[in-house]
Formats: sequence, C-alpha cells, structure tokens
Amino acid sequence: MEGRLLKSLTMMMVILMSASAKIPTTMDGPFNPETRKFDPSLRRGSDDLPMNHTRLKKNVTSNFPEQIALALSTPNSMWVSWITGDAQIGKNVTPLDPSSVASEVWYGKKSGVYSKKRHGVSVIYNQLYPFKGLLNYTSGIIHHVKIDGLVPGTTYYYKCGDSSIPAMSDERLFKTLPLPSPNAYPSRIGVVGDLGLTSNTTTTIDHLIQNDPSLVVMVGDLSYANQYLTTGGDGASCFSCAFPDAPIRETYQPRWDGWGRFMEPLISRVPMMIIEGNHEIEPQASGVTFESYLKRFAVPSKESRSNTNFYYSFDAGGIHFIMLGAYIDYNKTGAQYSWLQNDLRKLNRSVTPWLVAAWHSPWYNSYSSHYQEFECMRLEMEELLYEYHVDIVFSGHVHAYERMNRVYNYSLDPCGPVYITIGDGGNIEKVDVEFADEPGKCPSPSDNIPEFGGVCHTNFTSGPAKGKFCWDKQPEWSAFRESSFGHGILEVVNSTYALWTWHRNQDIYKENDIGDQIYIVRQPELCSVSPQLSQTKQSDATGFGVHDLHGSSSCFLIFVIAFTWLHFL
Repeated sequence: MEGRLLKSLTMMMVILMSASAKIPTTMDGPFNPETRKFDPSLRRGSDDLPMNHTRLKKNVTSNFPEQIALALSTPNSMWVSWITGDAQIGKNVTPLDPSSVASEVWYGKKSGVYSKKRHGVSVIYNQLYPFKGLLNYTSGIIHHVKIDGLVPGTTYYYKCGDSSIPAMSDERLFKTLPLPSPNAYPSRIGVVGDLGLTSNTTTTIDHLIQNDPSLVVMVGDLSYANQYLTTGGDGASCFSCAFPDAPIRETYQPRWDGWGRFMEPLISRVPMMIIEGNHEIEPQASGVTFESYLKRFAVPSKESRSNTNFYYSFDAGGIHFIMLGAYIDYNKTGAQYSWLQNDLRKLNRSVTPWLVAAWHSPWYNSYSSHYQEFECMRLEMEELLYEYHVDIVFSGHVHAYERMNRVYNYSLDPCGPVYITIGDGGNIEKVDVEFADEPGKCPSPSDNIPEFGGVCHTNFTSGPAKGKFCWDKQPEWSAFRESSFGHGILEVVNSTYALWTWHRNQDIYKENDIGDQIYIVRQPELCSVSPQLSQTKQSDATGFGVHDLHGSSSCFLIFVIAFTWLHFL
C-alpha cells in the first residue's frame, strides 16, 4: 500500500510540475506550425571518428568478449550478444569457426553470485566484393544467448564468454523492465535515429547516457559503414560524389566493430531495440543484403512470431511496440502486412494501453530531403495503423527533427498518431536544413526515389495545397520542426499520459534547456470508431470538441491528478 501511495504521489508531483511549467498537451492542438531555423553558429556536421579513436579501438585480447549488447526477448527474458576473435579485412580472408568458442552467460541477483547459466548460438558472416582493388571482410564470432526466468523490476549481474578457455567478460549489470500492465512503464525510453560515428554522434550518446534511459529504440541507420570504400580511410558525406568510379556501393565493415565498441558502455546495461534503415542494406555482388544487420543483432522475432529481424514486436511494461521494415515487402499482399494484422488483432489494450510504432523512413515529412519518398508504404499501411489507434510513430531517415500534429491521410485528425521524425543522431551526412515549402526547394517528382519499393509521388487532392506537389508554407500537419542534432526521451506516466522531450546536442551542458516538449494524451473514448468516420470525428472536434469538453491543459492536468489519486487508492 505504501509503495502504491508513493507511486501515486510521484505521478502527482510530475503532473503538478508540468502544470507550473506550462508544458502543452496534444489536447491543446492542433498547433500552429512552427519552424526554428538552423543556428548558423553551429556546424551542419562533423567528421567521422578515426578507427584508432579510444572509443572505437579493441581493448580485449582474442577470445575475450567485446561489443556486449542487450535486447529484450520477452517480459521475462533478455538477449545478450557479444563478439569474440578478430575480424579480418583483405583480399584473402579466412572465416573463423563459430564453434571454436562457446556462448555462455552467467547471471544472478547478487554481484559475484551467478545462480543461473545459459548457452546460446554463434555465427559469423562475410562481406565479399570480388572486384579488382576491393577488399573482403569476415567477422569475428558473434554470440547470442537468451537468458530467462527474470523477475521484473530487478537488477541482475552477469558475465558472458567461454569459461572453458577461460575467457569471461567483466561483470555487467542491467535492470529488467516491468511486466505488461496499464500501471507499469519503463522510466525513460531513449529514441535515436541515423546515428553514425562522428563527433556529433559522441555528443548524442553522451547526452542520452546523462538522461539515464531504461530502454533505447534505434530507428535505423546505425554505423554508416557504407560511407567508406573497403580500403577504409575517411568516410564521405556523399558516397557517389566522393567515389564515382566505385563498382558497387562498398561498405567498410570494421566500422561496425567500432560502432559496437562505441555503444557498449550504454547497451551492455540498457536493452537496445533496432530496426533496419537504408544504410543497413549493404549489397554484395552476389545479391546478398543486410548481412551485418541480420547477424550482429538479436531481436524478438520468434517471440513475436515474425521469424525475421526485418519486423517484429515487443512489450515494455504497458507499451506495445511494433517495429516495421521499410526495406522489405510492405504491400497488403505480403508477409509483413499479414503478420502486422495478426499482431494487432492479438493486442489487448487493457494490458498494454499504449501502441507505439517505429520504422526508418517517415511518411509525414516537410523537409526537401526524402520528401514523399515512402508514400507507397503509407498508402499500403496507414489505414491499418489508424484502425488500431496507434498512438505514436517514430521514424528517422531525415537528418533533422519534426513533430506532427495528429494526422491521418494528410488531414488533421484527433485520432491520428503523433508522428515524430528523430533522424538527427549525428551521422556524417550532415543535418538537413531545407524545407519543401520554401521557394525553389520543392523536389521534383523524379527526386527522392526510394532504395526499395515503388514510387507513389502525387499532388495533394484536398486542403490548402490542393493540386500541388508541395505546400507553399509549412503544412498544417507539421507542428514543429528544427534542424539540429539530438535525441528524444519518452516518459509514460500512466495509461493516458506520456511526456515526450526532444534534447538538442547543443543543450547538453545547459540545465533544463530542451528543444521540444509535449504531453501526448491518449483519448480512446474519442477514437473508438472506424477509420471511415474520420471526417465526422474531425468536424466534431473542430466544432464541439476536446477544448469544449476539457478546457485548458491545466484543467486537464487537475483531472489527471484526481483520476490517478483515486486509482491508486
């Protein structure tokens, strides 16, 4: 009882603080579009970190574990992944034997006392370029072990490696997330996209670590290993510009190893859930793609019955996440769509009230870069996600920040998701600064061709931009946009209320300075009808809608305080 009262009081304090700080809620929207221009005192980008950088160098010998990472499996289990042995790059490479080093994890609830031990699998992969002057790569041994029987909300201590050599890692620790429940949520969820390995990346990750997430969601484009020739050296912000004579879009695979070492201090104690982006395609001459992505990372594919790393789902307390693949068949006739239908049908919103989706390429985007690039995917999938009342959608790809008003089919809709573009992790391709609604910046329909899927560029058929390919002002569905690097933090308070905060890199040393902040409010009682009635709901909300019913956000906060207090009593 005391614990429940303490939690209730904590929630009340958070809500009261938000009222005093005048943090807006989505119930105050739709908001007038706002743009914060790129700060010219900042650099648009920074150089890649060299491979001999202290955070990228290998610091263990041969068969000792490195690049240790965690990922959620089920509410009671966790994936532990790591790499042993030495990767090779050169004209002639000899793959390691994955069976030569065992995959073990020891774990327990007390430091130095490991009551359980689990074994797993090990694999290697090759990245082969049979062209004159190009180099081949073969990885170290990649280990994946699922540890189970975990108690929610509990700190565990673990080691991984091969005890027979012996070659076990130093002790690490992590804390499990709460079980699926409408009353239990991760404390903070970090959201990052298009990260890379630059000086800006360093600031992003250092800032994220300061914000102490209990889970990290990575929305694609991780290492940017494909911005290099296989001979290494310096990465390029534009591969085709820097290497016009390359016989294939090469990829310098040692960057993946550097990225794993760079991320290890964070993701060896906090689970990271990823989805592929276009920089993970990495085509080989044989037609093989996505080898590094598929082999290096463990995701709950079997657990969510997708049986593929390209799309899957998982629960984090009272949140159900669906991670979708933009670079694999997304058509209504395909396997991904069928899986998504089944996953959504099984969803119990009384257990996991929040439904959050993530994929790499945004559907709603007012920047010139990647404008309408994945319109085909939107046309195939948007209605299904709307029908099941997805609350929030995270994407990357565009190297900037943008938060949308609630929107469906390019129309303001109080039951549409809040779409957020967070592709501003700091990669070498620099921050995007041009908007499609600016004079001379509207792409032509022949621009922004996706690396997978069809082209569905089209002019708008209704609204202020009717008959045009681009708006001539910031679109009404774009609430806020800014060209800066950063990351986001999602803090779910209860089954109806979540705080979203965007942190800019330039604010890392400024106390209480944020780029964007809003409370996202679920309204299931308003949005319990079918998508076909969207226009009716929209007109109702415009006439006698949420503002008439609830008044200002301060009144709503009082309502939430009372509701929360009564619930926990």
